[in-house]
Amino acid sequence: MLVNYAQAILKVGVNLQNGQKLVVNASVDHKDFVRILVEQAYDLGAKEVLVVWNDTYITRQKLLKAPEDVITNVYNWEVEMAKSFLDDGAATISLVGSYADLLSDVPANRIGAATKARQIAFKEIMERTMMNKNRWCVAGVPNPEWAKKVYGTEDITHLWKDILFMARIDEAGYEKLLAHLERLKNRKDYLNNMKFEALRYEGPGTDLRVELPKKHLWLSGIEHDVNGVPFLPNIPTEEVFTAPSKYGVNGRISSSMPLVYQGNIIDNFWFEFKDGKVVNFGAEKGEDVLKELINTDEGASYLGEVALVDITSPIYQLSRIFYNTLYDENAASHFALGRAYPTCVEDFSGDPEKDGINMSLTHVDFMVGNDKMNVYGIKDGKEYLLMENGLWKI
Repeated sequence: MLVNYAQAILKVGVNLQNGQKLVVNASVDHKDFVRILVEQAYDLGAKEVLVVWNDTYITRQKLLKAPEDVITNVYNWEVEMAKSFLDDGAATISLVGSYADLLSDVPANRIGAATKARQIAFKEIMERTMMNKNRWCVAGVPNPEWAKKVYGTEDITHLWKDILFMARIDEAGYEKLLAHLERLKNRKDYLNNMKFEALRYEGPGTDLRVELPKKHLWLSGIEHDVNGVPFLPNIPTEEVFTAPSKYGVNGRISSSMPLVYQGNIIDNFWFEFKDGKVVNFGAEKGEDVLKELINTDEGASYLGEVALVDITSPIYQLSRIFYNTLYDENAASHFALGRAYPTCVEDFSGDPEKDGINMSLTHVDFMVGNDKMNVYGIKDGKEYLLMENGLWKI
């Protein structure tokens, strides 16, 4: 099944082509699966596979003890290396785990400073990625700390089982994943055909209206790079999403799940929006970290994504918090603070303001959906029920 998972990431995720370079970003904890992935990539005809390793424990020591001019420094060679991969047409796979509370004792302002410095340095890389100029895929791989946070034991066996279940991978391969992607496409097509002017959300702690840009496009599952080659950016994926109108968000929204941001947990939080901007917020846990996030730049206090996910998602059905945004965002409908995907606008002009979408250094998803939330599409003064008690009605 791990081979099947690797093949799904390579064939469906980045749709690796014969003779193409591949970059894999991974934690040192993921080495066993990385070896399977690299073997499968070469068997599929990869020209070269480059692995870029990271270690959150080493990052923690740096954030705690290094001078601030060190934690905010990004070497030119780091950026140039990433650019050179993309210039060569490489596909990128990012394998993610979760270290939940590992950075909880690092001051929020130091995490914020380090994060912002890297976001500024890698701005061009992020823009190219969000424009789908290169194919990319994010997928989960267990690590002991993640397993302990979710199940109370560092044995990763149960976590592997759930990861494969959520990705719709089994002994036969990934046919269930492909069938699921087709269902998402049908919902995406309905929403694009309807061309709603706005969405309205109602539920516990939530009363929100979200206007949509005139040229908005709903996306789901399979996307296409600038050359028209299909790929799947996230495994798992349950969402149908678009970009909201930057200045058209008004009302209140409450979180339905914790958000893990830069190794810290933000929980039971809420936002109030006026003319698109966060004008008030609060959190029972991690409010200082949430403040750092919102203050990343001007665009971080506006929304860049609106995504609909219904509660038949296998992630929601597991009734667990995974403390990893890739999974928790696919358990429920969500929004993202920060940068919008330009691909969510038809014939993007290159000017976000002109097209009515947000621009920022950051893009952070947070979950709002639950079994008591209703979502309506608004068109010509009429409301259409899209989701009732968290379930699709289309």
